[in-house]
Amino acid sequence: MAAIAPRIAEQDPSAASVRALLAGLPAGSVWQASHLAQSRGEVCSTGFDTLDAELPGGGWPLGALIELLLERPGVGELSMLLPVLERTRPEQWIVWLAPPLLPYAPALADAGVPLSRLLIVRPEQPRTLLWAARQATVSGSCSAVLAWLPKIDSGGLRRLQLAAEDSATPLFLFRPLDAAGQASPAPLRLALAARGGQLEVRIVKRKGPPAIRPVLLHIRPTAVDTDALPPLSPTGSMTRPGMLERVR
Repeated sequence: MAAIAPRIAEQDPSAASVRALLAGLPAGSVWQASHLAQSRGEVCSTGFDTLDAELPGGGWPLGALIELLLERPGVGELSMLLPVLERTRPEQWIVWLAPPLLPYAPALADAGVPLSRLLIVRPEQPRTLLWAARQATVSGSCSAVLAWLPKIDSGGLRRLQLAAEDSATPLFLFRPLDAAGQASPAPLRLALAARGGQLEVRIVKRKGPPAIRPVLLHIRPTAVDTDALPPLSPTGSMTRPGMLERVR
């Protein structure tokens, strides 16, 4: 398609004629830089209308690597994903790969997430994390894959993106916020930060024009700021109502 537009312009250089010709092409066949691209694959709603409106296709892309860049764990990232996790079918799994905190089961259950379908994986060797993330993504048995890989190079990111493209499973990769300055093949990158009782979502990368302003999401009260929580007990027992608990 990129070669068609120049040929049209050569035949008739008037901008109005070019626009008229392009308007006659099938919808979605031309991506205008001023408009959000239409996703080639399926998407699923994030559960937040304001966020859907900012994402190409109107939701999370299925079959794509999605980077979530955090200033710290527990800012509300899991609350943002609850609508996706709630839709897990009985035969599917939700795979958590090396989460930095222990998921708090009561809060997830209250949100409607099927606890019996949670699969937490903590490989003994960190280098196997990438392999595990790829296998879970392409298995076809997961409703979502959540992976925490603090350190990953460009080659690893490309392998994750390829694995996601070969599946219809949303792959959420959690990384530190300072990774936002690094190049990535992920088609969607979001930076998340807690802002009072809201979650600020800044779109770092998407197919379309740069986002003008961040999106503020009203998240569930249970997805609280971990800094506002009481300290852990000496035994490290789970006593707090957040989605995640620290692991000692």
